[in-house]
Amino acid sequence: MEREIATITPYRDGPLLVRGPVRLLDQDGAEIDVGRETIALCRCGKSRTRPFCDGTHKLTRFSAPSGREARGG
Repeated sequence: MEREIATITPYRDGPLLVRGPVRLLDQDGAEIDVGRETIALCRCGKSRTRPFCDGTHKLTRFSAPSGREARGG
């Protein structure tokens, strides 16, 4: 039996979209009930439902690429 893996997609100027079975824990190891197979995790830090995204990134004009950021040297 092949195990399904989660896929995480960073959306430009938005959340991390997690698709597939995932177990989400807080820093103390307590499970956070996700209640679905697709979740959006906040990247801007302003969501009122952290760690989940509530769309606040649009109001705060959060900016981040969908790919890996280039590091300045």
